[in-house]
Amino acid sequence: MTVFERLIDSGIKNRAGYFILLDPDKLPEAQIPEFMQRCNSAGVDAVLIGGSLLMNAEFDPFVQQVKSHAGNVPVILFPGSLYQISSHADAILFLSLISGRQAQHLIGSQVLAAPRVKRAGLEVIPTAYMLIDCGRQTAAQFMSGTTPLPRNKPDIAAAHALAAQYLGFKMIYLEAGSGADNSVPDEMITTVKRAAELPVIVGGGIRTPEAAAAKVKAGASFIVTGTVLEENGDDGLIKAFADAVHRAKNTAKEKR
Repeated sequence: MTVFERLIDSGIKNRAGYFILLDPDKLPEAQIPEFMQRCNSAGVDAVLIGGSLLMNAEFDPFVQQVKSHAGNVPVILFPGSLYQISSHADAILFLSLISGRQAQHLIGSQVLAAPRVKRAGLEVIPTAYMLIDCGRQTAAQFMSGTTPLPRNKPDIAAAHALAAQYLGFKMIYLEAGSGADNSVPDEMITTVKRAAELPVIVGGGIRTPEAAAAKVKAGASFIVTGTVLEENGDDGLIKAFADAVHRAKNTAKEKR
């Protein structure tokens, strides 16, 4: 079974999946064994690794460390640049920033990265990446030099999602940005889910298990958190998020 199939299977079994995003600059390597043990115990469905910048950490050794302690949890690359590719991961979200209009982020970087991904032997999950306005400029927005989709225009996001489906993407990622002031609106998630028959990942600005559950009810297939754990530590928060996501019921399809 591929990683993608496992994710979809877990989504069916648990109704939605919970991902943790690890930034190599934020998690010291010495803390990786204990952190991954907590992820396994809490029922995390996958670990994403990536960041807008790499200032202090070595990417490949970091991925190798995470993978060696991941157990049954898939390790998936969520690259902030074409330099964030490692053969130690299980798969990669092969991103195209479809919310922007810069060729570099739509296809240019992907062309440069493709041979490296093939040599690494990674499973590729083509993912349509959409930045959503969160009320302030995020690192992803600044580094990409693109304008996010307006948060009060869900139909624009839905049209992008439908185009992604017709282009053959396997997943949609709605991103408010790391440490966002505001998360992706629930109304936008529902509108996107009704427009396109693709799994929807939602991340950025989700600070409580209750907020994560609301995103699932709105139509999210997978929830991603990162900054909230960096700021508050674990203290049971990982399990609280996982339980909230797994127990929430996605009602978007029922309302069609």
